[in-house]
Amino acid sequence: MENKIYIIGIGPGSSEYLTKKAVDTVKTSDYTVGSTRAIDLFDDVNNKIAFNVKDLLDKLEKGVDLAIEGNTVSILSTGDPGFSGVLNTVLRIANEKNFPEEKIEVIPGISSLQLAAARINNGKTTIALPSKKVRDMAQFLLDNGVDEHREVVVCERLSYDDEKIVRSTLKDIANSEFTYMCIMVIY
Repeated sequence: MENKIYIIGIGPGSSEYLTKKAVDTVKTSDYTVGSTRAIDLFDDVNNKIAFNVKDLLDKLEKGVDLAIEGNTVSILSTGDPGFSGVLNTVLRIANEKNFPEEKIEVIPGISSLQLAAARINNGKTTIALPSKKVRDMAQFLLDNGVDEHREVVVCERLSYDDEKIVRSTLKDIANSEFTYMCIMVIY
């Protein structure tokens, strides 16, 4: 293969939502870099390089170095690679190491925003706001004049076995706890 980096969006989190292109690209890559949770979604992975929050930058740099050495490297991105994912970090590292940007390709996944819209499926126009801390976002909206009785839906851990969809008021959501893997839809 050639020296190339693929930034692959893995979708909302369940292997059922991986795209065929993502699966095929990982299968043919020399190395795959990602969190253990992300790598475990794929059945056929060559050399795995798992990272956690503490060594994320080191492992992303290793991925770029492996591509510089002539390997094809897939870097798995939770969330959308261009918004909440690793694309900007990889581009910065690649630039610092003089790895050509045209040898970096983004393969988007199915977004959790799409899945949230499908789960709610109310036919109404809604605004979806991803956030790491749902209660902080709800409090921000309350502090800025949004009615505390405004109907909201929080979609948590979409596509996982413990997926939760909570319909409530903005005030109640501001007093609730959720994991970081959420989307809030405001009506």
